[in-house]
Amino acid sequence: MKEKAAAVETRADFARVGAGPAGVMHMQAVPNGQNPEFALKETSPPLAARLRYRGGDKTASTYDLVEQMHYLYVSVVKARDLPVMDVTGSLDPYVEVKLGNYKGVTKQLEKNQNPVWNQIFAFSRDRLQADRVEVNLKDKDTITKDDFVGRVTIELSEVPIRVPPDSPLAPQWYKLGDKKGDKVAGEIMLAVWLGTQADESFPEAWHSDAHNISHADLSNTRSKVYFTPKLYYLRVHVIEAQDLVPFDKGRAPETYVKVQLGNQVRITMMSKDRDLNPRWNEELMFVASEPLEDSIMVTVEDRVGPGKDEILGRVFIPLREVQPRTSDHHQSARFPDPRWFNLHDPSEALETETQKKKEKFSSKIYLRLCVDAVYHVLDESTHFSSDMQPSLKHLRKPSIGILELGILSAQNLLPMKGKNGGTTDAYCVAKYGNKWIRTRTLLDTLAPRWNEQYTWDVHDPCTVITIGVLDNCHVNGSKDEPRRDQRIGKVRIRLSTLETDRVYTHLYPLLVLQPSGLKKHGELHLALRFTCTAWVNMVVQYGKPLLPKMHYVQPISVRHIDWLRHQAMQIVAARLARAEPPLRPEAVEYMLDVDYHMWSLRRGKANFFRIMALLSGLSAVFKWFNDICCWRNPITTCLVHFLFLILVCYPELILPTIFLYLFVIGIWNYRFRPRHPPHMDARLSQAEFANPEELDEEFDPFPSRKPADVVRMRYDRLRSVAGRVQTVVGDLATQGERIQSILSWRDPRTTAIFIIFSLIWAVFIYVTPFQVVAVLVGLYLLRHPRFRSKMPSAPVNFFKRLPSKSDLLI
Repeated sequence: MKEKAAAVETRADFARVGAGPAGVMHMQAVPNGQNPEFALKETSPPLAARLRYRGGDKTASTYDLVEQMHYLYVSVVKARDLPVMDVTGSLDPYVEVKLGNYKGVTKQLEKNQNPVWNQIFAFSRDRLQADRVEVNLKDKDTITKDDFVGRVTIELSEVPIRVPPDSPLAPQWYKLGDKKGDKVAGEIMLAVWLGTQADESFPEAWHSDAHNISHADLSNTRSKVYFTPKLYYLRVHVIEAQDLVPFDKGRAPETYVKVQLGNQVRITMMSKDRDLNPRWNEELMFVASEPLEDSIMVTVEDRVGPGKDEILGRVFIPLREVQPRTSDHHQSARFPDPRWFNLHDPSEALETETQKKKEKFSSKIYLRLCVDAVYHVLDESTHFSSDMQPSLKHLRKPSIGILELGILSAQNLLPMKGKNGGTTDAYCVAKYGNKWIRTRTLLDTLAPRWNEQYTWDVHDPCTVITIGVLDNCHVNGSKDEPRRDQRIGKVRIRLSTLETDRVYTHLYPLLVLQPSGLKKHGELHLALRFTCTAWVNMVVQYGKPLLPKMHYVQPISVRHIDWLRHQAMQIVAARLARAEPPLRPEAVEYMLDVDYHMWSLRRGKANFFRIMALLSGLSAVFKWFNDICCWRNPITTCLVHFLFLILVCYPELILPTIFLYLFVIGIWNYRFRPRHPPHMDARLSQAEFANPEELDEEFDPFPSRKPADVVRMRYDRLRSVAGRVQTVVGDLATQGERIQSILSWRDPRTTAIFIIFSLIWAVFIYVTPFQVVAVLVGLYLLRHPRFRSKMPSAPVNFFKRLPSKSDLLI
C-alpha cells in the first residue's frame, strides 16, 4: 500500500543522520535496550526512620528521610571589656574558631571593644580531628601579624547534646585566657552544643564543608527556600480608535497599535480601514507579576514609510486599575466591558495633568483590559507541569497529600573545575509547584553528602517534581570574570507513578546531553515519599479538568502560549535572582527546560518512534486477526469461532465480556507493574546513540551561527525529512477525505452505488434477524484461506476509488 510504504520510508529517513557538510547519509540502528550504566539503582540507606523504629531514636521524627548527620555547633555572640592592643588605642577584633584542621573566622569589626558578631559555626562530627575546640579572639593588624587577645578552650566531652524541639541553648560568658591559660581582661559570650541537621541553626551556620571561603561568598553556599512570584495574564483587546490626527492630512494613515508592559512589547496587525477611525479587533496577551505597580503604555502609530513610524497618540494605564477576572463560574467569568481611553498628544504624553496644554486633542481608543489568575505554570512544558493551581490563594483547592523529599548525597561526580587536580562545588535545586529549594554548597568534593529534607503540599497527583544538580561557580572567584553555574544533571519524577506512603530510595544517574554526546556526570541519591491525606479527593481529581472552566470557555490561543511561557520564565528568573543568595538565571532556565521547544532532529526521531510504537500495537491486533482469518493456528481459530457464535446468540454479553477481558488483562499485568519510579530513558530520548552532527545542530543557538554550507546541508536534510512526514500526513488526510466523500456526491456514481447498497442492506437487515446477519458477516470474515482470493476485496476496491482532495492541490 502507498500509505504503508510512505510510513516505512519516513521511519527509515528518520533513522538516517547527516555525516558531514556533503550530506552523506548512513543507516543507524535503533537500540533495543538501555545501557545498564544509565539505569536506576535501588538502595537501602540507614535512614533516620529505620533507626527510630529499631532503636527508639526520637530525634529524627521530623527528618526521617535522610541519614542523621551530627554537628558540633559553636555560636559566637559577642564580647565585652576587651583590652586595647594598638598604640593608637583602638581594637579591630575578630574570632577564630579552630577544631583540628578546620578553622572558621568571624567578621572583623573595626575599633570596637564590645563587638557583636552573632555568627554560628557547624563542624561535622564525622570529621572531628581533635578533642577540644579553641575560640581565639584576635586583633586585625594590616601591617604586622595579627595580635592575640585571648582564648577559650572547651573539651568536647563536656559539650551538651541538644535535641529539637528543645529550646535553643542559652549562651554563656567565658573569661578569656592567654596562651598559658591565665586569665586576661575581657569576656566572650559563647554557646556550644552537639546537634543534627534538624537544628534550626543549621541553614545559617558556617559549615566546615565550606571551609576557606570569604564572608562575601558565604551566602552563596547556604540552603534556602524560594517562592515563585504570583503571575497573572494581562489581556488587552484592541478594538478601535476614533478621531485620529495624522501629521500628513493629505494621505490615508496606515495605523497599528503597540502595547508595552515592562520589557514586553506586542504589536497589532495593520488596520484594514485606512481612515481616521480604524478598527483592529485583536487581542494581545502579557504576563504580569505582583506587585502590580507597572503601567501599560498603549501607542497608536502610523506607518508613513519603510522603517519610519509616527506616533498619533499614547495613553498610560496603571496596571492596578485593570479589572481582574478571577471567578470560576461561567457567568461571572466573562470579560469586563470595554472602555474608551483618551489618547494624549505624543508631545505631551509624559507631562502631568497640570503641565498639559489646554489645546484640544480628542483622539480615543476603545480597549478591553482584563487580568486573569494564572492557573497553569507557563514557565514549564505542558507535558510535565509541576503545578495546576491558580496564582490567587483564595481560588486554590485543599491539598490532597504531602510530598517529602530527602536529598541524601551524590557520588562519582565529574570534576567541573580544573583547580586542585579537578573538583566540584555541588549543590541541588528542587522545584515543585511555586516552591523552590536550594541545598547548601559542598566545596571541593566529588561525593557530597547533603542529607537535607523538604516538604511540599500536593494539590494534583499528576504533576512532576524536578531535582537538578549544579556546580557553584560563584564562590572563591573573581568578581569581574563572567561565571555561570554549570549543569551536572537533572531528575524528573511523576508523583502519580508513586505508591502512597512508600519510601523510595534510589540512585538516579545524572545524564547530560552535550555536543560530544550523552554523558553521565555521576549519581544522585534521593529518598522520596508521597503521603495521601484525602483519598476521596485524590480519586475525584482524576475526573476533573486540569484547568478551571474559564480557561476552556475562553481559552488562550495557541500562538500566545510559547511567547507567554518565555516571558513568564524571564520574570521568574529575574525575581529569584534578586534573592539572597540568588537563585541564578542559568539554574532557573535549566530547571524549567527553557530550550525544550527548540527544533531538534533527535527529538523528532524520538517522537516519531514513539508514534510508531503506538501504531505497532494496533498493527499487532490486525495481524492477530489476520492470523485467525487465515487459520494459522486452527485451535485458536476454532475457539474464536465458538466465542463469536456465543456472543451472537447472546448479544447482551458483548459489553460485559469486553470489560471482563480488560479486567483480567489488568489483573494479569499487575505482576509486571513497575517497582521503581520512572526515570529519564536515554534509549527513548534517542540520546545514547545520537550522531555528533545532530547534536551540533541541536546545540546551535537560534539564529544559527554556522557557516552557510553547513546551514544549507541541514536545511536540505530537514526538507527531506519534512517531505517524508508530509507524504504520510497527506496519505492520512486522503483516507479521511475518502470517507467524507461517500455521501457528498463529488463522484455521483460512487455515491449512487453506496446509497442504493445502503437501501438494500437496510431492507435486508430489517427482514432478517440480527443474529443471522452477524453470523453471516462473521463467518465470511473468518472463512478458510481456501475460500479467499489473493486479490483485494470489492469493499476495499470501492473505498480506494473514492475521490479525495489531493487532486485539488497545486
